[in-house]
Amino acid sequence: QVHLVESGGGLVQAGGSLRLSCAASGRTFDGYAMGWFRQIPWKEREFVAAFTWNYGSTYYADSVKGRFTISRDNAKNTVYLQMNSLKPEDTAAYYCAPRVYYTGSYEDRGQYEYWGQGTQVTVSS
Repeated sequence: QVHLVESGGGLVQAGGSLRLSCAASGRTFDGYAMGWFRQIPWKEREFVAAFTWNYGSTYYADSVKGRFTISRDNAKNTVYLQMNSLKPEDTAAYYCAPRVYYTGSYEDRGQYEYWGQGTQVTVSS
């Protein structure tokens, strides 16, 4: 079983940048598609970004396209989310997870398991 720990969140002004990290222990990410999602209180967790298991393709929510970049470092067993040009509406808790089901689209949070505890991102205007 994989255990994930997200980090790198914080308070930043609009227009600023943050890089989130998602470190795995227990198992490697090799062979897994990985996704980042975010959630604000009383709303459903929403898709942000993902890449396929062989890193052949990356996917982004329209709201972050051109501003966020998902990447990974296999040697460190870590996935990253570089967030630039941040906006107040990006404020949320951010979570990563491996995709373990293939019964729906990559945007479907139900396709992912082993969520970490999340890291809070707050963007001030």
